[in-house]
Amino acid sequence: MPLLNGTELDLLPTMGVGSYASPGWLTAMRRALRAGTAGPADLEEAILDAVRVAVCDQEDAGLDILSDGEIRRQRFLWNVVEKLSGLSVVPAQRKLGVMSYDSAPRFETVERVGAPEGFGLVQEYTDVRKLTRKPIKVCCPGPLTIVMPITPKGGYDGDYLPLLYDLAELVNRELKQVVAAGATFIQIDEPPAVGRTPVLPVEETGALFNKAVEGLEAKIALHICFGNNQGRPAMKRTYRPLFPGILEAKAEQIALEFSNREMSEVELWSEFGGERELAAGVIDVKSMYLETPEDVAERIRTVLQHVDPDKLYLTCDCGFSASSRGLARAKLHALVAGARIVRQELQGG
Repeated sequence: MPLLNGTELDLLPTMGVGSYASPGWLTAMRRALRAGTAGPADLEEAILDAVRVAVCDQEDAGLDILSDGEIRRQRFLWNVVEKLSGLSVVPAQRKLGVMSYDSAPRFETVERVGAPEGFGLVQEYTDVRKLTRKPIKVCCPGPLTIVMPITPKGGYDGDYLPLLYDLAELVNRELKQVVAAGATFIQIDEPPAVGRTPVLPVEETGALFNKAVEGLEAKIALHICFGNNQGRPAMKRTYRPLFPGILEAKAEQIALEFSNREMSEVELWSEFGGERELAAGVIDVKSMYLETPEDVAERIRTVLQHVDPDKLYLTCDCGFSASSRGLARAKLHALVAGARIVRQELQGG
């Protein structure tokens, strides 16, 4: 049976990737704050209520491992980048039409980056720990993710590599504080680093990951993410160029997107998975189609052709930050119901 810090879980444990859909009223509250019709205390109250909603929805669906839904963050990354020192803002060059990746501001370094007040992950963990007795996963963007909107200039002479290692050190410092607060399951979210800036050898991305998790006494997962802004990926969606180099990353578990790609490349796990755990994406968060439990069960059976059941966790392709809450909640129920079907089949029920 799968283990989490020595505790036996049900076969085929279920979990989200990290982010959950924000309630509409939280989005309205953020707008009110920007408009000056609400204050910081109003927003804090709304955030704590939204975290309770996220936890309640996950527990009601029956997930085995929960997160805080990354409710304190907007679009997963920007609130983390905004906590960095040593940056100047470069306004977005395109502000009309459909909002997408190129509609967001970018940043340039003016000196070596720092995070004098951290990323806020300790508060995220303590918020959710008060609300549930279930296992919790804490998710953090890795250095290759954090650097995506940043151009190295001052302090780095245009060189990405020292900037990336500074970011890896900041991630490591933050996660050590989260583990000290009691977290036992950490997930680093990173892009596949194929055909994107900066261009690094796959082995270098593994070294960066290892720097970010160095010395952490926790279960470590690597989520390799293609991006999910308004349901759109940000890069070429293939994992094959990452293998076998990515196996240098010291992660017990690797989370991969399959359902949105019609289960493409799941066979890679037969070739390279080894003794690692696989967190397989069997829910398509980029589609408005609501999977039936049998849809999910069919995907799980496909994955099980390439991984031992004791090494398989079930999750979504990506987070739900770009989804409506009603659809996100329904998809979590489908995930758990599909897992139940296959679990019973494996156990002869």
